[in-house]
Amino acid sequence: MFLTRHPGPRLSPFVKILWATDQTASPQSVAADRERVLPTGGMHLVFRLSDHALRLFEGINDPIGCRVGHTVVGGARATFYVREISEPARSVGVQLQPGAAELLFGVPADELAGRHTPLEDLWGPSVVEARERLVEAGGPQRQLDILESLLAARLPTVRGLHPAVARALGRFATTADVRQVVRESGYSHRRFIALFNRGLGLTPKLYCRILRFQGALEQVAAHPAASLVEVALDAGYSDQAHFNREFREFAGVSPGEYRELSPTFPHHVPIR
Repeated sequence: MFLTRHPGPRLSPFVKILWATDQTASPQSVAADRERVLPTGGMHLVFRLSDHALRLFEGINDPIGCRVGHTVVGGARATFYVREISEPARSVGVQLQPGAAELLFGVPADELAGRHTPLEDLWGPSVVEARERLVEAGGPQRQLDILESLLAARLPTVRGLHPAVARALGRFATTADVRQVVRESGYSHRRFIALFNRGLGLTPKLYCRILRFQGALEQVAAHPAASLVEVALDAGYSDQAHFNREFREFAGVSPGEYRELSPTFPHHVPIR
């Protein structure tokens, strides 16, 4: 079971989507005990409601991994990470909007980037009670209600993303010309990069690369018979070799290998 919901007006500037999943309700046979989770360019917050904690690995050859915990903030990143999926889990979480980190967690996004941070390190002991409320909530709709109220309670008086960064995000939806967007901002290159990195946890150039990768990933997942050369060119890559290099950098597999693995969810690639 996988349920998603858009947040209410108060949270929508900070949260893209709320979600709840319960793999224990309809367990599936998966020929893998680990998976790659591909980068999205954004951050997420997860409460794992199952007894077993999230376990992550340094790479696909790490035999042991490390226990991260039951409540985790995943920072923006530019490569995949490897997590354990050997046991069905119940979780509830959110995908965050750019600029939400400092408001919800009290630290800039770049301090959380590229890693997973236990929520207790940011919110303190109140996390234990919050998770208990979610565990006892019952159905997923009620879990999402509680999570939304928890996040709303953490927000101070609404402050938006820095105007220059907000404008840049709009421009990057149609152009990857970082220099031009920096010139339009009126800030020096160094100052603009610092503002952007503080808000999103990624540099503008890296953010644009991940946007391009996301566009290509969507096409590969949605159109299994499409020519990879055409996908590469449509996404803005110079040629298929460029596409292959960048896809492997972000996903850990080539586009062809990704297509053969045919993951159920585009960003969660089983390791077999």
